[in-house]
Amino acid sequence: MRFGIVVFPGTNCDRDCWHVVKRVLNCDVEFVWHEERDVSRFDCIILPGGFSYGDYLRVGAIARFSPVMEGIRKFAESGGLVIGICNGFQILVEAGLLPGALVRNNTTHFVCKFVNLRVENADTPFTNQCTVGQVLRIPIAHNDGRFFCDEENLRRLEENKQIVFRYCTPEGEVTEEANPNGSVENIAGIVNERGNVLGMMPHPERASEKLLGSDDGLFIWRSILSTLELAR
Repeated sequence: MRFGIVVFPGTNCDRDCWHVVKRVLNCDVEFVWHEERDVSRFDCIILPGGFSYGDYLRVGAIARFSPVMEGIRKFAESGGLVIGICNGFQILVEAGLLPGALVRNNTTHFVCKFVNLRVENADTPFTNQCTVGQVLRIPIAHNDGRFFCDEENLRRLEENKQIVFRYCTPEGEVTEEANPNGSVENIAGIVNERGNVLGMMPHPERASEKLLGSDDGLFIWRSILSTLELAR
């Protein structure tokens, strides 16, 4: 399995993802500079967290014009797996690969802490090692992580089962108190209609070893590996 980790100016979670893929999952991995256009040699593309272009203008708004995004669009259209984490999620939304928008937290503060996520759809390439209703403990670190969409898009997300993760209590209850940023319907992660592009604000790479306080992120990484193995 070969993973590509995209690096934009301002990306800062690329090496965290590299460590998990290389040292924890024992897979081949390569950094992909944002000026590169061809990503067809990879099995899975990771857009990691950080502050691409310093979040200038609007988070992800400049990165979406990087040459590499043309290749990622083609990769996704051909069925390739793409996971965008935090700033990577923001970039995917700005690029039109995922619906909705990610705006300033309702607290207006940067939020960095562990949260609980309820798995809403276990039938995706990123959650097939999970069960519906399972609660994952994974950290967030963002200032603009509040997911927003209009009622029509929300209806489509619900009908197409594109909502993958919701913020919840440790017991799995979706409550206002468990929502760390004000995201509509507590949404923490979604997929495109085809299901091969995932965007999520929490950082699974920061929860892939017990030493870090949780290894629940491995459910996501191992789901990707399972998907790729079945495709071979």
